[in-house]
Order: sequence, then structure tokens, then C-alpha cells
Amino acid sequence: MTGSSVLFDAPGPRARVRNRVISGITLAVLLLIAWVVYTKLNSKGQLTAAKWEPFLTANLWKTYILPGVQGTLAAAAVSIVLALLLGFVLGIGRMSSHGLIRWPCAVFVEFFRAVPVLVMMLFAFGLFALYDFFPGKQLALAGVIAGLTFYNGAVIAEIVRAGVNALPRGQSEASFALGLTWGQTMRTILLPQAITSMLPVLISQMVVVLKDTAIGYQITFLETVRQGTNIGAAYSNYIPALIVVAALMIAVNFALSWFAVWLERRMRRSRRAPTPLDPESIEQEGAPGAKVKLAALGDQSHTY
Repeated sequence: MTGSSVLFDAPGPRARVRNRVISGITLAVLLLIAWVVYTKLNSKGQLTAAKWEPFLTANLWKTYILPGVQGTLAAAAVSIVLALLLGFVLGIGRMSSHGLIRWPCAVFVEFFRAVPVLVMMLFAFGLFALYDFFPGKQLALAGVIAGLTFYNGAVIAEIVRAGVNALPRGQSEASFALGLTWGQTMRTILLPQAITSMLPVLISQMVVVLKDTAIGYQITFLETVRQGTNIGAAYSNYIPALIVVAALMIAVNFALSWFAVWLERRMRRSRRAPTPLDPESIEQEGAPGAKVKLAALGDQSHTY
């Protein structure tokens, strides 16, 4: 039947009519809800043109939004870099064959994965303030970075471990048979393949880091969401301020996701990235040319 699927049968004429009716009713209900929300907000004067006018002035952006965006991006950028470094070290260390390395890494990861990010920020902020580790202006930033780094570093360590363990066991066994050490196997064979498959999850965790910077307002950290509430308090336009802040955060997250897609495609095109197998290009066992193609695939594995 034309339009049929392996998951379900194509709907007939009556089913298509019923689906259109249900879709129309759903759309009407959503539009009604949106109209009610708009009416309620507009009745409070939150969506009038006067509430949006402050965002057309340079003073508001210079005083509130740009410092908040700068704080968010600075904390997120430093935390992402440190968390990636810490996560890869802990993830590789947890897979080490030496117990003196494996067990401390495992304890560290399990502990910091279980502690809430806010608790770590508060603890780091209080510790840094008690011993004057950082200047007063950088104290809140240091506390946010410390909390995000330790928590997300522990999460990334588990991502790295899962990515490496998901690879076929025969690759590490073959490398050991060729005389490669554990470090050489990890560095030249396993990690290059695992990183490509881990990229979507790693980028998702980076987005989490970016959003978790908002928790830093608890330790007086100047970030985008906190500045949005300050704008609402100063200009009595909480809803427009939060809408603008949400748009800024969504734009940054979309940019980060786009970069992840671009980086993944670039790595897949590189020589060190694993080439995806096309099921149609591999003939069934016993068919002409099957041995040649499988042999060619086997030769490619030695390039790692």
C-alpha cells in the first residue's frame, strides 16, 4: 500500500478526517489558552509598548543586560573547559588497570555526582571567602566555577567511561595482541572513536552548565537571569524582561548546538574519526564481493 510504514498502517479516509478534526480542535484550544494568557498579562499592563521601550535604550543594555551576559558566558566558558579536562582525566582514570588510580577516581566521581550544585557553590564561596583565595570582586565567580566544574566534571567522567565501554571489545583486544599498551590503546584507538559518539551528550551537558550559572545568584553572582529580575524591579516590566532574557539564553544554546553539529561533522570527515558503515554497501555473506568489502573494512580499522 502506498504510504504504508513498517511501524503502522497508513490511515484510511475516515481516519485522516478524524485526525484533521482532532488537530484542528487541539490548535483551537492552544490558541484559546494563548489568548487568555495574553489578555491576563495585558490587563496588568505588562505587554504594553511602554514596558518594552526601556529595551530600546543603550543605558539598559549597558547597565543590566551586557554585564549579566558577560558574567554568564565567562562562568560557563571557564567551567566547561575545566569540567571537560577534569571529566576526561577522571573518566580515563576510572578505567585504569591500576587500583590506586581507579578507586580514588571512582570515589571522587560518585561523591560529586551526589552533591547538589548549589551546595558546592555555597561551600566553595564560603571556603574562598574564609581563606581569601580570590579578590572580593571575583569571589562569587570563583564559587560558581568551582561548583559547576566539580559537578559537571564528575558527570562528564561517566559520559567518557560509557562512551569508551560502548565500543566493541575486540578493538582493545586486537590492540593488546599487537603489543600496544593500555595508554596507547586508549589514546590512539578508543578515545578518537568514543569522542565522536559522545559529542551530542557532551554538548547537552555544556548547555546544562550554561543554564546552571543562574543558580549563582544565591552567592550574589551577577548573571543574565538575575539581571533580568533587576530590570523588572527597576522598570516594573518583569514579563518583558524575562522574555528578553529567555530569548538571549535560547540564542546562546542554539549557537552551542549548531557548533556541536558542525564539530561532529568535521570530526567524522577527519581521518581519526570512525567512518559510519552503510548497511547497503555490505553484501550478504556468501555473495560475490562480500569478502573483498569485509577485508577492506578490516584494513580501515588499522588506520586507528
